[in-house]
Amino acid sequence: MIAGEVFVAEARRNQAQILPVDSEHNAIFQALPPGFEEGLDAVGVEKIILTASGGPFRELPSGRFSEVTPDQACDHPNWRMGRKISVDSATLMNKGLEVIEARWLFNADPEQIEVVVHPQSIVHSMVAYRDGSILAQLGSPDMRTPIAHALAWPRRIEAGVKRLNLAQMNDLSFEKPDLNRFPCLELAFEAMRSGASAPITLNAANEVAVAAFLDGRIGFDRIPRLVGDVMERTAVTSVQNLDDVLEHDQQARRAATEWIA
Repeated sequence: MIAGEVFVAEARRNQAQILPVDSEHNAIFQALPPGFEEGLDAVGVEKIILTASGGPFRELPSGRFSEVTPDQACDHPNWRMGRKISVDSATLMNKGLEVIEARWLFNADPEQIEVVVHPQSIVHSMVAYRDGSILAQLGSPDMRTPIAHALAWPRRIEAGVKRLNLAQMNDLSFEKPDLNRFPCLELAFEAMRSGASAPITLNAANEVAVAAFLDGRIGFDRIPRLVGDVMERTAVTSVQNLDDVLEHDQQARRAATEWIA
């Protein structure tokens, strides 16, 4: 949600209920109490914890990232997705964009959002409460579940998804993301903390970088470098409306294209 402030303000102005469909945000929505829109502190929430699979290169030495091919980057271990979002998952940029989205969807402060790597993609995200409780939403890695939840909310309907066999769930693991190996995630946190036009710049530069990688014009290891350089060279300014969003988007795309050239 690169223009989260504009989007959320418009939803509130029209008294619209936002129903997240992405699996991670839908999981958080299910685990939050009523009234979270007024602020997480007010409802006893300490942290929102987004889970990330770690993508196909979670254990690949970073020194070999320059060798990664588009087909390898698109071979996700748990999800079948389009090529662009598969590359974002491989760089963890997808999780970074979800962090920014969560900040606006759930009225969270930047320091209230955390990411953990969960390779099995069974726990889709969690909410940590002030009393020490952590509520998690579990399910098979199947988008039919969050889609059905959003379509039927506040009721529940059959989604055609096989239920987990909890007796076989004996290998769930969690670890901190390695920001040195996956700098795109840190860049997204920086954009979230900066706010205003920074997430727009981040997203636009990343889209140009991923397209160039898929076309064979830059290496996989160049994606975060391109995005970081464009963010560093682009001033962060306020965003008031959709015209501002489009202007910042085009500015970042031009800068990214020049970087590749």
